[in-house]
Order: sequence, then structure tokens, then C-alpha cells
Amino acid sequence: MAQGGNRSARKLVMSAPFGKSTRTEAGAMRITHPSYRNGVLSEVQTATKKEDRLQNSNELTSRGRAELVETRNKSRGLYWVVAVFSFFVNLLMLTGPLYMLNIYDRVLSSRSFETLLALSVLVAFLYAMMGILDFVRGRIMGRVGARFQSDMDRRVFGAVLKATTNSRAPREAATGLRDLEAIQRLITSPALMALFDLPWVPLFFLGIFIFHPLMGILAVVGAIILLVVALLNQFTTRKLLEAANAAGFASEQLGTHIRAESEMVHSLGMREAAFDRWQLARGRSLDSAIGAADVAARFTAMTRSFRLFLQSAMLGLGAYLVLINQLTPGAMIAGSILLGRALAPIEMLVGQWAVFQRGREGWRNLSVLLGHVPADEPRTQLPTPKASLVAEQVTVVPPGEQQAALRLISFAVSPGQAVGVIGASGSGKSTLARVLTGVWKPAGGKIRLDGAALDQFDPDVLGRHIGYLPQRMQLFDGTIKENIARMSMAPDDAKVIAAAKTADAHEMILKLPDGYDTPVSAASGRLSGGQIQRIGLARALYGDPVIVVLDEPNSNLDNDGSVALNSAIKGLKAEGKAVLIMAHRPSAIQECDLLLVLENGARRAFGPKDEVLAEMVRNHGDIKRSAGKSGGVS
Repeated sequence: MAQGGNRSARKLVMSAPFGKSTRTEAGAMRITHPSYRNGVLSEVQTATKKEDRLQNSNELTSRGRAELVETRNKSRGLYWVVAVFSFFVNLLMLTGPLYMLNIYDRVLSSRSFETLLALSVLVAFLYAMMGILDFVRGRIMGRVGARFQSDMDRRVFGAVLKATTNSRAPREAATGLRDLEAIQRLITSPALMALFDLPWVPLFFLGIFIFHPLMGILAVVGAIILLVVALLNQFTTRKLLEAANAAGFASEQLGTHIRAESEMVHSLGMREAAFDRWQLARGRSLDSAIGAADVAARFTAMTRSFRLFLQSAMLGLGAYLVLINQLTPGAMIAGSILLGRALAPIEMLVGQWAVFQRGREGWRNLSVLLGHVPADEPRTQLPTPKASLVAEQVTVVPPGEQQAALRLISFAVSPGQAVGVIGASGSGKSTLARVLTGVWKPAGGKIRLDGAALDQFDPDVLGRHIGYLPQRMQLFDGTIKENIARMSMAPDDAKVIAAAKTADAHEMILKLPDGYDTPVSAASGRLSGGQIQRIGLARALYGDPVIVVLDEPNSNLDNDGSVALNSAIKGLKAEGKAVLIMAHRPSAIQECDLLLVLENGARRAFGPKDEVLAEMVRNHGDIKRSAGKSGGVS
């Protein structure tokens, strides 16, 4: 009976619904609870995901680095030319020591003016050749650096724009253009030239060993000590220089932002607060820069002092060897000169280490940026599409976030129609505008323009087909004509005027001091908000787009501006264009045929404007009556 009870109990434990049993070495039963197992599995899965992300990040960085290497290798032939020139330059560096050797050991002993004259003429010629070769290799490296920057300018500029828009690799994107300049400065700097000279340093050591082994040993030991100092300089200043660069960039960005919002800073009495914050960032930048400069100066001074000491020590050792008749006075002087020449590249690297370190940091940052933001693949040139736009179950997750801002949105717009997109703040209207213009990519579903998905169009081509007026309108530094022409280097005057007339902004622009040639800037207060918005509408219409997306187009408009806006929308519809208007004000949807109502990122209603508005009013009345009944008050 007891055995049966034990068996029943064992079966109960074995079949326990909340866990599985395991047998220990002692034979006791232990239940492993699912929550424990799930916790362990969760930790393992998290660790695996981190490893996968790290591996994927490393692969992307390697891809970006390969792109940089490929561009650098375009100048491989020029690098080899510089290496050959460096060989001859360093070979000609022996001119000075050999001249001293012959002066002290031959000319002075023979007192021959003819020999002195011949040697001097030969040395002048050799030094001239060395100067020409050194000058030419410097010019070649200048062209190599310029070529590298020119080849990478468009790629890095596009990657910075795309990364900033899509929040990819934001840290590297913030310094992308500066990183490219840092690499260009490194290529043209004396630091890189010193690397070309380093392989020939053993040639000078060999010459010193030929004079006397003891002098060669002193030279090698001194060089090893300088190399150790150089490595200490690298490890000590690397983090300091990175921190100084980051702090300097942060203070500059803050200053630029404050300058861009100078009107608000003045009007709200924020000058002292803005200065205090800028000064705090500036102080951090200066502290970091001074700290890095102090450490670098310490190593530079140490290197220079030790190099001078070594040369003096070489002279002292040479003098001793002369006294014991193991060396000639000429060899003593020549050995000291050779030592100085052998140690010059190392000293140059230590002195230029900040440039070298910044170039390496730029190379690393660009590798990350280019790897995470691949170049756009060439696309088939599609014909000009019709004004037919279809959204199919579109779900949008804003870059850098986990939660969807739009979920399963579907609608269709035909040529000659205007759609008003309405909803409360945060309902997803601006998100939809960004997706419709190709700024953000949908996480699910498709947006099709005349049957083709938006990602089948090149971004610049898509921008010509879909005009966009963002919620926050900003002008670039230039003239009104250049701004309407989207900063084109060769604006088409006819298209500029046509766009302005379609936007009903032509008369307004003509009343400005210089008309279409009136200069404007992002920080200029010459134009009102309404004028800027109407110029922005003309910019959206430049180039005859088939779809026009307007995000809060009347937020800064007065009554005349609103009338002009509705007139422009009516004209676009008559031309067979499709218009989508994200709006809060009823006046903005006056010319709309359809309404799309968004609520918490989902489509609440879509259809003819009058039907949707009537349904919303009916629902609002039902809700109000229901609330009145539930309150118990008649």
C-alpha cells in the first residue's frame, strides 16, 4: 500500500503540469519550473542576439572599410611613385654625412681647394635634386588626398543625409564630412610622408654600423627608446584626443543651433541661459583640448630632447673613439648627422600624432557609416508616372523606435483628387507624409505610384515626381529663385515662375525688393512665416510633380494665404494631379474630395469628405448622448 502510494506520488510529480522532473545523483526528484527555464533561455537568446548584432555590425564595418580601401587603391600607382621618390630622397640624404666625412678626412688634411670646390658643387647639385624630388612627392600626395576626398565626397554626403534622415549610425553621421576631411589632411600631412621614410631608416643605421659597431648599437638603442615613447604617446593620447574632438564638435553644434534660433533666444530673454550652456560645453571642449595638448606636448618635448641628447652622445662616443684611434673625425661628424636623419621620421610621427590619430578615427567612423548606409543601387529609369497613389496595408515604425506609428493603413488616390488627412496630434499624419515621400521606409506593406513601389524609383527621381511641403518649412542660403528651384545650380526661370504662379505666390514675390533674386537665409527675418510657407509650396510644385504632399500647409497663412492655397489645390486637381493634405484647420480641406481619418496610428475612416464628416458628427452625437445617459442626470 505504501509502495502504491509512493508510485502514485511519483507519477503525480512526474506529470506535474507546472514543470518537469529531473533525477539528481542521489536519486531525489527535482522539479524545474518553466519560469526558470524560460529565464535561462531568455538570457541565452539575449546573449545570442547581442552576438549576432555585434557580428552583423562588424560585417557592415568591414564592408564600409572595403569601400574606403577600394577608393584609396585607385591611387595605388601614385603611392608607388611616392615610394620610389622617397627611396631616392633618403638616398640623397647621405649627401651631408658623406660631404662632412670627405671635408674632415680629405680636404682638411690635403688642404686642396680644388677638391673642396668639386665636392661643394656636387653637393649643391645633389641637394637640388633632393629638394626637387621632395617637392614633387609632396605635390603628388596633395593630389592623392584631393582625389580621395573628391571620389568620396558624393558618397559620404549622401550617406550622411540618409543616416540623419533615417537615424542610422547617428554618431558617425554627425561627423562624416569632418572625418573625410581628417583623412584628406592625414594623406597630405608630413606624418604620412614620415611613414614613407621609415623603411629607409635601417639604411642610416647600417651606415653608422659601418663607421663603428659601438656607434651603431647606441643608435639602435636610442631608436628603440624613441619607439617606446611613440607607442606610449599613442596609448596615452588616443582617448584624450577622441574626447577632445567629441567635446569640440558638441560645443560647435550647440553654438550653431543657438545661432540658428537667435530670434527666439532674443525674444524670450534666453541670452544668458544660452551663453551659460554654450560656455559650459565650450569649457569642456577647452579642458579636453588642453589636456590632450599637454600630454602630446610632453611627449613631443621628450622626443626632441632625447633625440638631441642622442646626437650629442653620438658625438661624445665618436670623440672617444677618435682619441683611441678607432675612428676618424669625419666619421664622428657623419655618424651624428646620420643618427639625426634616422630618428627624424620617428620624431615627426610623435609631433604629428594628433593628425595621425584624427585621420585613423575618421577612417574608423567612415567605415561604420558607409557600412551601415550602403550606396543606392542603380534603378531602371521608369516613365513619368500617372497621379495614381495606392497604400497597401502600410505599417511604419519610425527609425530608432520599436513601436509602430502607423498600422495597416490602406487607401487609394486617383488623378485629379485631393485627400485630406485629419486626426489629433500624434495620430500619425506627419509620419504618413514622410512615408509617402520616400523619406521613411514602411516596415510592412507597400506604397505604389502608378503601380510601381516607391523603392523602385531613384530618390532624386522620386523627389521630382512627388512634391513635398514639410510641416516645418525652412529656406536655404540663396535667392528665392534658387530656393524654389530646389537649389539647382542652373535654375529654369520658366519653371520657377510657373511653380510660383501655381502656388499663387508670384505677385507676392514680385513685391519683394529684388523679386525672385531677393537673397534669403535660414536665419533671415526678412520674410514672414506665411511668405516662407508660400515659397515652400512653390518649391514643392517646381518641376511639375504628379503627386503633391502638403503637411499643415496653412499653419502660418493668413486669410489671403489660405485662399491662395485652396486656389493652388484646385488648379492642381484641374491639371490631373493628386494632392494629399495633412491638416488641423477645416479651411485646409475645403478643396478635398476624400478624407482619411487617423486615430492612434490606425485608419478610422476613409471615403468621400461629406460622408466621412457626417459619420464623424453622428458618432460624436451618439457618444455624447451615451455619456449623458450614463451620468444619471436628465
